[in-house]
Amino acid sequence: MPDTANLKSRIAGGEFDYLALLHALREYARPRDRITDLLRQGEIVRVKKGIYVFGEGAGARPFSREVLANLICGPSYISLDSALYHHGFIAERPAAVTSAVLGRPRRYSTPVGLFIYRQLSFAAYRIGIDLALSPSGRPFLIATPEKALVDKIHNGRGLSLLTPNGMTAWLVENLGITPERLAGLDIQKLAAIRDSFGSRKIRLLHKVVRGLATGKERSP
Repeated sequence: MPDTANLKSRIAGGEFDYLALLHALREYARPRDRITDLLRQGEIVRVKKGIYVFGEGAGARPFSREVLANLICGPSYISLDSALYHHGFIAERPAAVTSAVLGRPRRYSTPVGLFIYRQLSFAAYRIGIDLALSPSGRPFLIATPEKALVDKIHNGRGLSLLTPNGMTAWLVENLGITPERLAGLDIQKLAAIRDSFGSRKIRLLHKVVRGLATGKERSP
């Protein structure tokens, strides 16, 4: 029967679900009882029902919070502050992992951190999603820089960004995104995302970014 070392060799990556765990423990007559023992001994940690990582008792293997975020609640993709940090648009890594999700918004406080999911309609959700890889090579869904910024503005509570100057000041001073990074956004992608939201704030964002990109093209 597999010991913990063998168990780790049978499970790829640092994040795994209940079916992967059952398969790794297939030689046990009562695999559910063995899972209970592994949890009690701290060899695995339940992040959410049916989702696990290896614990200190098993010599914890590095795991990706982004991969976990996709697993915890779906369909979802990494977005807002977490995606902006991943793409290098903001300097400080957020404490919580932020995602966009179809369906109602959710929050999960887990042994490995807080996971927050912001609601989007299907029309707004389906555009601007990329596939990225964790350091261990596990895939996860993440917003493009354009979509992450749109999601951030769309979900910003109490934001009243009604003028180009107000929008620019909020992006630069509040989020800390440089005008150069904003000017480097893909205008065509941003326009497609803008059309899927039908929001005044997002139309203003597109106008500001287009103005910055145009100014960059004209500068010597």
